[in-house]
Parts: sequence; C-alpha cells; structure tokens
Amino acid sequence: MRRFLPDTFTMLLVLTVITASFFPVQGASARYFGIATNFAIGLLFFLHGARLSRDVVIAGMLHWRLHLVILLTTFGIFPLLVLVIGHILPESVLPVSLYTGLLFLSVLPSTVQSSIAFTSIAGGNVPAAICSASASNIFGMFLTPLLVGALFSVGGQGGGFSWDVLWQIMLQLLAPFIAGQLLQPWIGNWIRSKKTLLMPVDRGSILMVVYSAFSEAVVEGLWHTLSLVDIATIIVANMVLLAMVLCITMFGSRALGFSKADEITITFCGSKKSLASGVPMANVIFAGQGIGAIVLPLMLFHQIQLMTCAVLAQKYADAAKRREAAKTAAKTSEAPNAA
Repeated sequence: MRRFLPDTFTMLLVLTVITASFFPVQGASARYFGIATNFAIGLLFFLHGARLSRDVVIAGMLHWRLHLVILLTTFGIFPLLVLVIGHILPESVLPVSLYTGLLFLSVLPSTVQSSIAFTSIAGGNVPAAICSASASNIFGMFLTPLLVGALFSVGGQGGGFSWDVLWQIMLQLLAPFIAGQLLQPWIGNWIRSKKTLLMPVDRGSILMVVYSAFSEAVVEGLWHTLSLVDIATIIVANMVLLAMVLCITMFGSRALGFSKADEITITFCGSKKSLASGVPMANVIFAGQGIGAIVLPLMLFHQIQLMTCAVLAQKYADAAKRREAAKTAAKTSEAPNAA
C-alpha cells in the first residue's frame, strides 16, 4: 500500500494549493513574489544544464532509433490522444479550462529524474533513459510553444504560435540552461554531488509557481467555476490517457523488435510528463491568464504517473528476477546431464 501513498512533494503541492485557496498572494505582494519566482525558475534550469554530463549525451545519442520512438510518443501520440478525448467528451463534461490544461499537458517533455529512476528499478537501459529524458526537455523548450499554438487552433481553443512566447521561453528557460551547460565542466560534478542540498531549489521553484498560479486563480474565482465532478472527470481522463500511452509504448516497442531493456526505457520515458518543466512553461506561455486550472491536470497526472509507474517498475523487476531464477535453475539441471 505504501506505493500508492502520495510522496512528500505531492503532499507539499496539495498544501500549497490549500494555502493559496485560503491565503492567496495578490496586489503588490504578488508582483514581488512573481519576480522572485522568475529568478527561482531561472536558477532551476541553470542547475538542470549544469547537472547534465556531455559524455552521457554523446553516449546516449548513438541509440537514435529508441530516442526517435520516445520523442514521437511524447510530442506526437500524446497530443493526438488528447484531441480524440476532447472530440469524444463534450464541453459540458470537460470544461474548456481543463481541456486546455490537458492539451498543454500533452505537449510537455518527459520527466528526467523519475524516468531514469523507474528505468533503473525495472532493469532497463539507463544510459539511454538519461539521454532521452534530457533530450526531451531540451527539445521541449522549442516544441512545446510551437505545439501549443498549433494544437489550440486545431482543438478550437483559438490563438496560435507566438514568437514572443518562444522568445520568453528562450530567455527565461533556455538561456539559463545553456549557461549551466557551458559551466558544466567546472561545476557539474559539484552540483551532482550536492543533490540533497540543491533539491529545495528544484522543488521550491515549482511550489512558488503553483502558489502564484493558484492564488491568481482563486482571486478570479477558480473554485466557484470548478466542481468536484469536473475534478473527477479530469482524473479519469488522465488515467485513461496514461493507460493508453503505456499500452502503446509497451506493446509498440515489442512489435518494433526492441530488447526488453529498451522496451522498459521506452515505456517509462515515453509515458511521462514533466511537472518541473511544465509549470514554469505554463507561467510563460499563459502569462496574464489564470493558469490555475491549466496546471491542475498536470499536477494530477504527476501523481497518477508516479503511482502507476512505481507498481509497473516493480513488476518488471520481479519478472526479471523470475527469468534469472529460471535460467539459473536450467543451468543447474543441465550440469549433471553434461557430466
């Protein structure tokens, strides 16, 4: 049962939403808090760039076929499935604000830490997972705003691509990331060794954006426009979306002839969506709008994917142990016969 319990960070997210619901930041305080949040986000992506080893990138890039499948799943299959869900469910069932959040979720890059961790637990191709998850986040800085503009037009949400949004993404997210990469040879090892010390920056910046977003949404009447039925609907939609992607990545990788280790990597890297990248991107792409309802589907999907993939990773690991035990037993039984 411990696998199904929310992790500490998820509980902090819930606490942040509750705090914003009762004590929202507004007025001049909100402006200053926004400046501090933007600084924290820049620091977050700087650290991401400084952590990523270039040797890992070069080694992982050699497995291009696996990376191509993961990228196509992350930025292609995901949004197509959400468009289908939006076509099936009428606006009376799935409100526009939540459908917008679901569309935004579908074009986000994969997670880095959890994708690698679950791949490792399940016995997958860890170097390829490191490279693929990292590449997904780098490409996502360009692809996410492009796909947001394209999908919102197709999905009937209006809007389109904005060079200003892309510039803001590059300025606030990509520029610090590149700066971190440039300094990586000198500070990379130190930053990787200080994971527990730097975790507050990683988690704290997300909590700051969530608090700011939900404060603004609460002031605008978020909880008066969303009902428990609406929240239950988006939870079910998230569960269905994740189940479909997991089936596509798992059985699709087998049909394409990938090894078991590569199948595990494709399954875990291709089915994730990054909260760490998504919340800051939403803050830039939807600046001036109430993004509380937009990031709500992502926050819910975050917890659902963690619980589901924790169970799935353990099943992969158990299956690997059974296969290893069967091989050992077979060798043991063959030894006397050979003698």
